[in-house]
Amino acid sequence: MSDATNDDRTFRRIGWRVIPFLFACYVLNFIDRVNVGFAKLQFLRDLHFDESVFGIATAFFLVAYAIFEVPSNLLLTRVGVGRTLRRIMVLWGACTALQMFMTSALQLYVLRFMLGAAEAGFFPGMILFMTYWFPDRIRARVNSILLLAVPIAGMLGGPLSGWIMSNLHGSLGLRGWQWLFVIEGLPALVLGVLAPLLLSDSPQHARWLTPQEKETVQRALQADIDASAATLHASAPLRDVFRAPRVLVLAAVYFCIYIGLTAVTFWLPTILRDAGVANLSTIGWIAGLISLLTMAGNLAIAYSSDRFNDRRWHVAGCGIVAAVCLLGLYAASHSVAATVVLLAVAQMTAFTMPIVFWTIPVRMLSGRSAAVGIAFISMTGSIGGALSSWLIGSISARTGSPYAAMSAVAAVLMLGMMLLLGCVKETQRDATGTAVGAAGS
Repeated sequence: MSDATNDDRTFRRIGWRVIPFLFACYVLNFIDRVNVGFAKLQFLRDLHFDESVFGIATAFFLVAYAIFEVPSNLLLTRVGVGRTLRRIMVLWGACTALQMFMTSALQLYVLRFMLGAAEAGFFPGMILFMTYWFPDRIRARVNSILLLAVPIAGMLGGPLSGWIMSNLHGSLGLRGWQWLFVIEGLPALVLGVLAPLLLSDSPQHARWLTPQEKETVQRALQADIDASAATLHASAPLRDVFRAPRVLVLAAVYFCIYIGLTAVTFWLPTILRDAGVANLSTIGWIAGLISLLTMAGNLAIAYSSDRFNDRRWHVAGCGIVAAVCLLGLYAASHSVAATVVLLAVAQMTAFTMPIVFWTIPVRMLSGRSAAVGIAFISMTGSIGGALSSWLIGSISARTGSPYAAMSAVAAVLMLGMMLLLGCVKETQRDATGTAVGAAGS
């Protein structure tokens, strides 16, 4: 049997062992992150808040997330992914459930900040963890499978949130949005407790891998490092990571990507309502159907990226299409069907951008430098998301609709895609993962 066949069998086995649990965690993570977009359709009225309060609260979440991302990833490299996930998930589950008790804007701000601090490090830690197990040549496909959790979360979370708010409203004296937070927050506590029992920190610590399989993984990962002329290795001083031009450019690009991603993630229910969908359950089901299309698009575009060994143009193409769709929302505002189509395409392309994007920086970093660099880029994106939330909330409160803010978001997305195409030259690889070009920025 050929070495390539043995390698494929090894990575397939690893995938079936590692990805399902992380996938389930990420589904819960995204549901608990964005369910506030559904809950606010009720609690803004109940608590006498306006859209600017929601925008500020979302910004607080992302600011806290950004502040603690780098420390969390550095801690992961010391204590392991299992214990890190336990800490993160137990705290975020508790913070999600505690939102049921809020009665003032200040309490909402504090709880969203606490939730952001609790979740910090989950996504960059997950991306870092994947670099311990899978080589570059299959990483876009691995990322696409793992990040399918996002549309799956939308597919499940949208209808679930709509059902909870419509059918449990008033039960035991609680409002629908209160039930939403407690029901969707508690499962994270359970998976958090299980994390150290189900995940090995690295291939070398995995008792379920044979010595030959461990050697296969180590050889493939080392070949990626040796083949990349752009890698900042584990021994590089951390200050070199923060000021490396390539890292700074990629952080700026991800800043723009996350502005668009946040706009679609948190304001989709509001845009559907403004277009004329009044029923909360219907909004949830439409969001779920949109997520189904997103899932198909994620897989297809990620496969295309690996098939053609291209990252930049796949990211940029998605960003440009998402921007055009956001610009078109105002013109479609009087048509539910047109709004749904534009939101579906915008979400599909916006959610696909990070899947392919994260294959670029992980080629340039390894070891402790990877932990810091990935977290720094992700942190910069979170700052962009906080800015996006504050901007959209403020403009929506002043204009009475989110459409002007969506146009501004589209412009930033376009800028980010031009920066990516103009300043990042990725290393191209053949099917075996060997570098055949240069990387630069």
